[in-house]
Formats: sequence, C-alpha cells, structure tokens
Amino acid sequence: MSQSKVFLKFDWITILLFLALVAIGWVNIYSASLDESATTFFDLNQTYTKQLLWIGLSILIIVFILALDAKFYERFSSIIYLVSLLSLLGLFVFGKNINGATSWYSFGPMGLQPSEFAKAATALALAKYLSDIQTNINEFKHQIRSFLIVAIPAILIIPQPDPGSALVYTAFVFAMYREGLHFMYLLLGFFAAALFIGTLAFGSVWVILLVILITGIIYFRNRKKRPNIVRYITIIAACAAFSFSVNYIFNNVFEQRHRDRFNIVLGKEIDSKGIGYNTNQSEIAIGSGGWTGKGWTQGTQTKGNFVPEQQTDYIFSTVGEEWGFVGSLIVVFLFISLIVRILYLAEKQKSTFSRVYGYSVASILFFHFFVNIGMVTGLFPTVGIPLPFFSYGGSGLWGFTILLFIFVRLDGSNYYYT
Repeated sequence: MSQSKVFLKFDWITILLFLALVAIGWVNIYSASLDESATTFFDLNQTYTKQLLWIGLSILIIVFILALDAKFYERFSSIIYLVSLLSLLGLFVFGKNINGATSWYSFGPMGLQPSEFAKAATALALAKYLSDIQTNINEFKHQIRSFLIVAIPAILIIPQPDPGSALVYTAFVFAMYREGLHFMYLLLGFFAAALFIGTLAFGSVWVILLVILITGIIYFRNRKKRPNIVRYITIIAACAAFSFSVNYIFNNVFEQRHRDRFNIVLGKEIDSKGIGYNTNQSEIAIGSGGWTGKGWTQGTQTKGNFVPEQQTDYIFSTVGEEWGFVGSLIVVFLFISLIVRILYLAEKQKSTFSRVYGYSVASILFFHFFVNIGMVTGLFPTVGIPLPFFSYGGSGLWGFTILLFIFVRLDGSNYYYT
C-alpha cells in the first residue's frame, strides 16, 4: 500500500480528539503558569512556552511514527521493550534525583522520564506475546509470562520511588481480559483493593468479621449442593492473612507522605495546611468555578498560585475554576470519546497484535484519566499520575503521543499475516 493511501486511512477522528485535548491542555497550562512579568511570549523560561516547544516536537514524533512501516512495531517490539527496561535500570546509576525521586535522566536543562515511554514499550511487548500463535492466555504458564511482561517494568519503577507510575501497569489486565483472561482475575483484583481500603478504614477485625458473614451466607445458600466447607474456610483464612498484611505493608513499606494521603482521603486525618493542602486547594478551585467558570486567566485560586504545581498533576483544577462545570464536562467528554474511539477501532483490527495494543492504549489512558480526576477532586489520594495531553511536561506528552500514534499507524494499515 502506498504511503499516500495509508495517510488517507488514518483515523482522523482520533487525531482531531488528540489535537483538541492537547490544545485545551496548553490553554490551561498557560493560565496556570502565566507570569505577568514575562517580557515576551516566547520566553523559554516560561512554562507555557516550554510546553509549546514540547508540542511542536511531538508533531515531529508523530510524523516519524506514521512514516515507519506498521510491521516495524511488531517486528521490533521485543527490542523496544528490552531497551525500555535498560533505560529504567540505568536510573539507579545515572538518574537525577528530583523532588525525592530518581526518575529522570538529565541532559543539561532538559530531563527525560523513561517510565513515561516504558508504557508504550510494555504494550508492544504484551501485544507481541499474546498475538503469538502458541500463546493461550487460558494456560497458567502463559498467564504468568504475560503478568511478568507487565510486572517487570513496574517493579523497576517502584524503588525510584514512583508508586503512581507503577500503579498504572495494573491497567494492562483489561487488555489481557479481552483476550480471554478469566474474569476471576479481575474479581480478585477488585476484591483485594476493597479489602485493602476496608482494612485501612475500619481495621482488620471488622473486615474479617464481614468476610466471615458474607462467606457464611453464601455457604448456607448453597448447602443443598453440599459445598466443600474446607474451601470456604480457606477463603476466610486467605482474606484474614491479606487483611493483617495490609497493616504491615502500610506501616513499613509505604512512606509517611503516602500514609498521610491515604489517611486524609479516608477521613482519619484532617490536614488542610500540610500534606492535604494541594487537594484541599484543588477542591476549592474547582468548586468556585460554578457552572460556567470565572473565565480564562481569571481564576483567583489559579492566579494566586494557591494550588502548588497546578500546571502538572492538578491541571484539571484550572479547568474547573476557569471553565466551570460546563468546561469540565466538555473535557471529560473528549477523554471518554477518545477512549471509546480507540476501543471501537481495536475491535475492528484484523491482527491480534493491533487489537491487544489498542486495548492497552485505551486502558492506560482511562486509568490515567480516571485516577487523576479522582485525585484532584479528593476522591483518591495524591499518587502523582498526570492527566494525559494536559499536564505539563515533555516526557509525559511525548510518552502519551507515542503510545497513541503507534496505534493510529497500526490502524491505518490494519494489516494481518496469513
């Protein structure tokens, strides 16, 4: 197929949604970082000017990604994945410590965060493995290998420490589920999360009593089928062991700042001037926007710099304050539209590789979007997860751009092997 025909086959709805999100994101970064003392718009010391530069370079990245043959991404997926792992390992030797985390390579005035690019590499590697004709996701050994592909980069990211970026890798389970992973894995994941939060909120004793009650009800409802009581006792014992381990992990593995953030969200602590300051100010900013907002660059919380680092993880609070409920709803609609569009295109793919990759892209974007919005509105603890295409930063923007446009390229050819 000629390059001109491939160009015409690119999904322009996806591309336009991407451009809309990037443009709206930059408009809000401009407002959040506006410096009245700036002498020129193109002052590279200004955050919004640097973001504009990152956007311009993203266009070059897009051109490069779309110019490559689509089969390149499957053929070299293993090498790309290996390079991403080496880049994460290299941080332990050559990484620069910024704000307590060794997550960056420093190149003079510029820094690169390899964890942002590792997501696309992991998606390629997982798609390659699951599309192998010998892979059967229903077999335990293939499940283990699939989980290892996802877990290895996450394990390398955790000690940086960057638990937020590592947490994103749980999103890949949805791509595996689409390919046939048993629903029980999703159920166990949600159940483990509920046990974790429940233990922190109410304590192990109450959680275990609730588990015993629920298990007992299920047992007696099925007693006519003569259920194996040992299995039910084993479930209770496993839940009890997990619940008791939560307190140990929370008190000995989590850092104090992470414990404080969980306690604030769970209502066990009130610290609107300390660790909870960002979230509290973000809620105030969003709430003050009302239905239609205060207007672009007119947000008093934003102009007063009440939300620290508002242009990064808390950029959505600028949307809420200056564009109000209506503007926030439009942004949410654009994100959901992009994610749904990717899922729709993924289902149309002729190759398993493209389909798995598409589902991985949609899952990662949804996870970032869902957790970030929950974080800035106080529903989730602050875990350092940026809002795709909105939050300031070259690495984040480039990472999401690469992630998305590899799929656009795959969809443009929609190739398959016979």
